[in-house]
Amino acid sequence: MEITIIQAILVFVVGFIMGIDQFSFLESLYQPIVTCPIVGAILGNFELGVVVGGAYQLVQIGSMPIGGAQPPNAILGGIMATVFAVSLNLEATADGVGTAMGLAIPFAVFGQYAVTLTFTIMSGMMAKADECAERADTKGIRNINFIEMGILGVLFGLLAVAGLYGGSVLGDLLKDWSYRYSWVMAGLDAAGGAMKFVGFAILMKVMMSREMWGFLLAGFVLSLLCSANATTAGATLILCAFVGVAIAIYDFTANVKIRENAGMCASNMGGDSDGI
Repeated sequence: MEITIIQAILVFVVGFIMGIDQFSFLESLYQPIVTCPIVGAILGNFELGVVVGGAYQLVQIGSMPIGGAQPPNAILGGIMATVFAVSLNLEATADGVGTAMGLAIPFAVFGQYAVTLTFTIMSGMMAKADECAERADTKGIRNINFIEMGILGVLFGLLAVAGLYGGSVLGDLLKDWSYRYSWVMAGLDAAGGAMKFVGFAILMKVMMSREMWGFLLAGFVLSLLCSANATTAGATLILCAFVGVAIAIYDFTANVKIRENAGMCASNMGGDSDGI
């Protein structure tokens, strides 16, 4: 796949903005579901970018930084998964997307290193930030934040462009290998397909509690029933989401009424003057 200068510049801009966004802007633009379609549109295949973004989002859904520990980065992983999918001319299927995601994991680790390196560099500036805070120097604190954002954005932009050129060349090489060593590509397909289930497992381990298992099982049964019926199979996710929203609304209103009733009971209680 031939990469133009305009495409490289646009990918750099995407990497720069998303690199900053993961800590400083909306903290949602950098997610694969947003980044991958943009990169896919830049490379001329928006539809494939949407499919890759949705699949890679499932991988990242349970991945979160804890303290100073950073998980494999969603930005570079998503960008490179899209680059590989487009350069290899993969189909928008589970097997094709799984191959692209498997190939992108090493680049996601590079993004993890970039974040750790930036945090290490900026740790020496914290004493300066404390001094600015003591003097109420808001401009100094602002400049320190701008420096950190600039370093992180440039690192991600450069890594994205390097991955773009390297990934396109590597994609042609991998395409040739896929014909000679099909078992390697089959392994990457399996690894990429398993990663989204790992992402959900991590999310469930963090969020699930005893009282939530009933809703999980009910949702699983509902999805099976909807997908088994030809008239509702295409809207399975939407139907399950509506049921989930209905349960959430009922739970919210019930808890509000309980708190209101508790408040009314507390206000009607007598005091010492009533002989109670």
